[in-house]
Amino acid sequence: MLPADTPILILTTGGTIDKIYFDALSDYQVGETVVAKLLDIARVRRPFRIEEVTRKDSLELDDMDRALIRARVVAARERHVIITHGTDTMTETAKALADVPGKTVVLVGALAPARFGESDASFNLGMAFAAAQLAEPGIYISMSGSVFRADRVVKDREKGAFVPLPD
Repeated sequence: MLPADTPILILTTGGTIDKIYFDALSDYQVGETVVAKLLDIARVRRPFRIEEVTRKDSLELDDMDRALIRARVVAARERHVIITHGTDTMTETAKALADVPGKTVVLVGALAPARFGESDASFNLGMAFAAAQLAEPGIYISMSGSVFRADRVVKDREKGAFVPLPD
């Protein structure tokens, strides 16, 4: 288990978790991250550091963005990293991180923006915090009450959930 004073790095990339909708007829924007606010509301006292990498919908992320995310993870002094990310291409970014040695990396997102009252964002972020502290080094995805090895999960769009790949 991770000692209580060991900081966690949170890299933000955008995605639904940080989306802002102005009205029912407008397009969304990926706004400033709400992660610090969510952690404050949850009274998280573990040390953490937040860095913004991008502010994009995950469908807009490209190989250069993924290389930048990977570089930030590799260069980070922290060995435990949470990445907030849109769910549509979360597994693609996880693949780009697959060979990062010696770090526990947890990708997390939301199916409804954190600014919505009935969002899954807070719960998912809490699960990611727990997973980052308890999981062995590797790449994980934490969504909807489950933690998956990133190479063993897929987003099922019909179910609106991440599901394990069959053995």
